[in-house]
Amino acid sequence: MMTRRLELVFQNAAGRRTVLTVQEPRSDITADEVRAAMELIVARNVFTSPGGDLVAVAGARLVSRETVDLISV
Repeated sequence: MMTRRLELVFQNAAGRRTVLTVQEPRSDITADEVRAAMELIVARNVFTSPGGDLVAVAGARLVSRETVDLISV
């Protein structure tokens, strides 16, 4: 079974990175859409983190993971 997640990486007020994860994003999502959403999250101060508010976009990545059951009971 293949699973995908979108990891949104932000810099917080303490200068550290924090990651927000979205499970099963659209398969046709674009970098422009992701950047626009991340900039909106920062501008509207939607989330905070242990290191304070999210202050900048630091990156984003799509992560795919394939699981193959070898033994099924």
